[in-house]
Amino acid sequence: MTISINLKRVIDDSYPIHIGPLPEINFEGKVVVLTNPKVAGLHLQTLLNRLHAKEVYIVTIPDGEQYKTLETIESILDRMFDHRLNRKSLLVAFGGGVIGDMGGFTASLYNRGIDFIQIPTTLLSQVDASVGGKTGVNNRYGKNLIGAFHQPRAVYIDPSFLKTLPSREFGAGVAEIVKMAVTFNAPFFEWLEQHDLHEGDNLLYAIAKAVETKAGVVEEDEKEQGLRAALNYGHTFGHVIENETKYETYLHGESVAIGMVMANDLAHEIGLMSREEVARVKALLGRYDLPLEYPIQDVEKFYETFFLDKKSADSAITFILPRGIGAVEITDKIEASTVKKILTTFKGTRA
Repeated sequence: MTISINLKRVIDDSYPIHIGPLPEINFEGKVVVLTNPKVAGLHLQTLLNRLHAKEVYIVTIPDGEQYKTLETIESILDRMFDHRLNRKSLLVAFGGGVIGDMGGFTASLYNRGIDFIQIPTTLLSQVDASVGGKTGVNNRYGKNLIGAFHQPRAVYIDPSFLKTLPSREFGAGVAEIVKMAVTFNAPFFEWLEQHDLHEGDNLLYAIAKAVETKAGVVEEDEKEQGLRAALNYGHTFGHVIENETKYETYLHGESVAIGMVMANDLAHEIGLMSREEVARVKALLGRYDLPLEYPIQDVEKFYETFFLDKKSADSAITFILPRGIGAVEITDKIEASTVKKILTTFKGTRA
């Protein structure tokens, strides 16, 4: 006997992304704001002045990628249960990419899923992490290997929060902007080469362009079955670097920058990029003081760690490589010897 459950339905998970001054946010039920002490000290009062709800609770967690764990998620859930939130409650993720990832994941778990909104306060989270609904935490095997796709109800990107951003955090966000330009938009990359993001309204334009690019990709491939994987350019290498350094040496965007350099060298090796294009990307990243080299100590160990990446399956490693500037190729057909040849050039004391 076979009994079928017919669950065919259309779900509209569309949501607005507001870029500009943070507006008044009104909510009828209970709200929990997830943040960290640093962001709370700098910007929490600004948010509270604009957030109006029946009850507002603040949950703070330690700052840093090393706290992006299931243990931290459980502590957040405990606080939410203490405050008796229900399925009609709202979670506000107020901070950088770590807060956004954990806030979204917590919202997906609480009472089997509640709504959340993203209010990103770092450049990296504004141009990338807050958009697209990818949530999760790290474990000892790698980055974001535990998580869920859970789209926010809205994203509010207020560039004024970036005024207190340290220069390293700024550069980490630029790396994600460059990533999207290299893979999807050659004219935007050329614009980035010609404009300083520290001057005038250039940063606002770059944020909008990066968000527009990512939104278009997410619309086509929400669950990362194909095209969206291209947004992981630089991440395949970068995640290994983060894993090896226990998330303590580099910011995420810095690891991605090094990963892009490695990916570009591999792309050049197999004929996808010219040496001039490789140099252009490296020069643009270098303008924002991003690290461009990493001293690989054990090539074999580095290579084996690739297999923990979500994009890889069984014995095939998936690489996201630029095809020139403005296009991208996703491939799992690269010989191990070719990859290791590139890794060997980073071995030792290049950093």
